[in-house]
Amino acid sequence: GKNMLEGYKTIKEIAKEWKLTSRQIQNLCNKGKIPGAGKFGNVWAIPENAEKPKDGRETTGQYKNWRKKSK
Repeated sequence: GKNMLEGYKTIKEIAKEWKLTSRQIQNLCNKGKIPGAGKFGNVWAIPENAEKPKDGRETTGQYKNWRKKSK
């Protein structure tokens, strides 16, 4: 079918593309990690040319200060 929003993809489509779960994509959207993503009603719309955030792990904070620790 035709995409409901021209130039945008759904969480499901992006999840498939980036090999992540829909849940992970939703979290990225909620945290503002995906530039240009916006909510239309209760549906997230993600620009089809959006770039996958480089490292999803850093959102946990676990890896943020690893350099400082290793002395």
